Amino acid sequence: MKAHHLALIPALALAVSACASTSGSGGGGGGGSRVNGVFGSVSLQAGFTPDPYRVNVVAGGTYESARELGTQCRGWTTGDGTYVLYYTAGQYPLTISATSDTDTTLIVSLPGGGFLCDDDSGPGLNPQVTINRPGSGGYAIWVATYSSGQTAPATLSISEIGQR
Repeated sequence: MKAHHLALIPALALAVSACASTSGSGGGGGGGSRVNGVFGSVSLQAGFTPDPYRVNVVAGGTYESARELGTQCRGWTTGDGTYVLYYTAGQYPLTISATSDTDTTLIVSLPGGGFLCDDDSGPGLNPQVTINRPGSGGYAIWVATYSSGQTAPATLSISEIGQR
């Protein structure tokens, strides 16, 4: 079972990227080939309202992201992404953040490949990633906790005006 989970984060990131490039770049659409995270997905286009876009999720799981990815991305999550954003970029920076009463981390897979990770850049112990020149495409997002098997309610926010 562990070997099966080894490939899930990179595989989901690749699937999101592939679906975003083959299903068009219009916001609000979403063809049947799009990949969903555990808590769903959304298509947003630059200038979206309301801003921030918020969704309630559950952070955490039994998958150790740093060890499995071979990166500095810390935290425990599900092998599948928490949420997927399909974004049509414009002139605005993109901020992805999470708030929770529990210490959480954030992992964001970029459309062109690679990951961004954060621990406490937001208020308190909350993670926040700002991409100054975001690309159009799919962003797989994981909201993680610090302890294996720990889960906690969290709010995932996506904004072009920063975390509020």
